[in-house]
Amino acid sequence: MSEQMQVTRELFNDVMVPNYAPSNIIPVRGAGSRVWDQNDNELIDFAGGIAVNCLGHCHPALIKALTDQANKIWHLSNVMTNEPALRLAKKLVDATFADQVYFANSGAESNEAALKLARRWALDNHGSDKDQIIAFNQGFHGRTFFTVTVGGQAAYSDGFGPKPGGISHVDYNDLEAFAALISDKTCAVMIEPLQGEGGLVSPTNDFIKGVRELCDKHNALLIFDEVQTGVGRLGSLYAYMELGVTPDIMTTAKALGGGFPIAAMLTTKEIAKSLKIGTHGSTYGGNPLGCAVAEAAFDTVNTPEVLNGVIAKEAIFRAGFDAINAKYNVFSEVRGKGLLLGAVLNEQYQGRARDFMVAAAAEGLMALVAGANIVRFAPSLVIPDADIAEGMARFEKAVAKIVNA
Repeated sequence: MSEQMQVTRELFNDVMVPNYAPSNIIPVRGAGSRVWDQNDNELIDFAGGIAVNCLGHCHPALIKALTDQANKIWHLSNVMTNEPALRLAKKLVDATFADQVYFANSGAESNEAALKLARRWALDNHGSDKDQIIAFNQGFHGRTFFTVTVGGQAAYSDGFGPKPGGISHVDYNDLEAFAALISDKTCAVMIEPLQGEGGLVSPTNDFIKGVRELCDKHNALLIFDEVQTGVGRLGSLYAYMELGVTPDIMTTAKALGGGFPIAAMLTTKEIAKSLKIGTHGSTYGGNPLGCAVAEAAFDTVNTPEVLNGVIAKEAIFRAGFDAINAKYNVFSEVRGKGLLLGAVLNEQYQGRARDFMVAAAAEGLMALVAGANIVRFAPSLVIPDADIAEGMARFEKAVAKIVNA
């Protein structure tokens, strides 16, 4: 037997493409909202794999679903369907506005499918002139060339040659500018019901309802990107449910599989008709392993206990931020909803979000950023209150070190 390979952070620099700059910490095991690295140092996880680990690490329901399915069947391709995919699709349809589901592997893929469907629907029903897609500045919809161009952050899409055309951007929460841009040539509007990467910006009531009304007026499809906001993250199963606005197409990923890569695009039967046989596909989409795990994650999250718990835990986090800020005066506000929260750094600490994230890691806390000025938390939806308290205590130590440096 060959000697056990030495796995170090330095190995990353040798064997991995340099588009990431990961921490020096390499976690090797997790349980609940805690993980342990190669040296058995413990960290509390407020990052949640960027809003993916909705039930923390190694949740018993997910382990059981995965191991049960692993002993049955792993992969078939879409030449055949499978039981876990059909069960999960039925549960998604029963719990939402949608009639039909398309499965993919990632948020970007589900958004790609939504955009392709919208264009094909417009062509089928209104002709080739109706092709404009409107999205929002600072939005984020994935890293495929189509989705990254629709995302309103040019830094992510520049430098790869000619971009897909027919895409326009406008500021989030600016209904007047949106109204001036939308027309009968608009086929779809893609929007996050709370901007994530763009700064945890919540929509105003007038804005989100106005967008829906203008889409109706101009016969444009409204696509909700719920990749980050969905599956209980904001305290409702999907964010649209509390906004009083129903999309025509919705995408969901991240937390859907609780850590297993899976995504879905949901829509009505009438719109879905445009994805005829052969118009779109995915080799792994609807994979039995992913669907089995996602079914268990979905069943666990979609309960009053968990969803109401998210709102209760949000209050604990906000109180923790307030207490830290009362002592150290580093945040101008706390944005977001449920367990997708961002502490915005004030004038004195502009551009230093990464410093806070690194300092937190040194104190045994995994955190995130949203741009240069926001420290973001997206923990497990079932994180124990004791872990929140301990995590916030560690975060306070990190804040103190930066303030007193």
